Amino acid sequence: MKEQRRNGYGHYIYSNSFFEYEGEWKDGKKQGHGKLLFKDGSYYEGEFVDGEIVGNGFRYWAYTGNTYSGQFLYGELHGHGVMQYKDGRKYEGDFCYGLQEGHGLLTDKDGQQYEGSFYKSKRHGGGKMRFKNGDVYEGDWILDQRQGHGLLHCADGTVYEGQWRNDTFNGQGSIIHCSGVTYDGQWLNGYPVVQPTKIVILGPEVIDTVPGSTHTFHVQLHNEDGEVVKCESGRLLEISAGIRDGELLASSKSSLYKIMELIGRESTESPFGFEYISYPLMASSSESPEPRATLASDGKSLFALLEQSATKRDLEPESRSTLMDSARDTLRNQDEMEDSIPSPSCFQRTDRGSAIFNNIILAPPPMDVVLTMQLNGPPEPLSPRRAKKRRDKMHTEKTSTSQESLGSSRGVRNYGP
Repeated sequence: MKEQRRNGYGHYIYSNSFFEYEGEWKDGKKQGHGKLLFKDGSYYEGEFVDGEIVGNGFRYWAYTGNTYSGQFLYGELHGHGVMQYKDGRKYEGDFCYGLQEGHGLLTDKDGQQYEGSFYKSKRHGGGKMRFKNGDVYEGDWILDQRQGHGLLHCADGTVYEGQWRNDTFNGQGSIIHCSGVTYDGQWLNGYPVVQPTKIVILGPEVIDTVPGSTHTFHVQLHNEDGEVVKCESGRLLEISAGIRDGELLASSKSSLYKIMELIGRESTESPFGFEYISYPLMASSSESPEPRATLASDGKSLFALLEQSATKRDLEPESRSTLMDSARDTLRNQDEMEDSIPSPSCFQRTDRGSAIFNNIILAPPPMDVVLTMQLNGPPEPLSPRRAKKRRDKMHTEKTSTSQESLGSSRGVRNYGP
C-alpha cells in the first residue's frame, strides 16, 4: 500500500505536545506558508521550505516579548530584518545566524541611534552615533567602544577629531572647546598629555610707574617642567590690579583707606594670605592717547551728577550725607553694569601658550574717590620729607612668576577648561 503523505493545508499537533503547526504541506513536510506555535505562547509565522523555516517570516518570543520580522535560514535570523525589543530598543539591518552582523541601524530605549557596521551584535567598524545629549560621533568602533580615528561634535559646540581608545580621547588629537580654547597634541585616557599649570609674567618683578604711563605685559602658560605650552591656544586671561590692605596711606582724613571705607568698598581675601582692594586698569588706544573715562550708569560723569544736585559750598552736612548716599547708590549700579560688561582691554586670549597685554594704565582715582575728596575738602599738605617718602613708595609690584598655580595667579586670572 502506498505510504500516505500530508499534502495541502492541514493542522498537526506533535507527539510531545510542545509544537503545533497549521499551514501548507507537501509530501509530508511543511512547505509554503504556515504557522508554528510553541506551548509557551511563542510562535513563527511565514515561509517554510522542505520542512524548515526558510524565507520571510515573523517571530514572537513570549518570554522576552521581542519580535522579529525579516529573513530566516533554517530557523535562524539571517539576512535583512527588523528586531523590536520589549524595552523599546529597535534594530533594523543585517543578521548572520541570529546575530546582528553587517550594516544596521540601532535605536536604544533612550532614543540614541547608531548607524554603521556590526559584528556579533556589537558596534564594530565604521559608524555614526547620535547621543541623547545632542553629541554626534562618527568614526571607528571596536566591540561596542569608540576606538581608532573619530570625529566628535558636542552639543555645546566643542569639536574633537583624532584617535580614540576604550571610548576616550587617546593618541594624537585636536579639540576646539566651546570656551574658545584649542589643543592639538597627545592625549592619554581622555586628558591632554601637556597641560598648563602655571601662569608666568615675563620681565622684572617690580615696575616703577608714574600717572598716565603705559606698560605692556607678556604672559606665558607653562607646564610643570617650565616649558611653554605651545600646543594650546585661546585660553582667556584677565589682568587685574589691587592695593594690598594694610599698605594704604593712612595719614589724613583723605587717605585712600578711609575713602574706600567711607564709600563702602570692602577688601577681598586673596589666595596668598592677605586682603586687597581692587584697583581699576585701563588700556590706552592707539587711536586715542587718552584712556576712556569711567562713566556713570546713565553715561554722565559723577561731576555732572553732582553739579545737577548742588555745588559743594551749597551743601549742609545733612545734605552732603544725602548726596553721598545717592552717589554711592549710583556707583553701585555702575559697578554692577561694569561687572557684566568687562573691559576688553584687560582680557586676552593666548596664542600658542602666550598672550600680550598692551598699553595697560593704572586708571585715575575712581570718580567716587574724587567725589569724596571734593566733599571732604582738599588733603592736608605734606611736608617735603613726607612727600619724598610717598614718592619713593609709588611703584607697582609685579607678580612673581615662578610659584603661581594656573587657577590662582596674582595679577592674571584664567578663564578656560
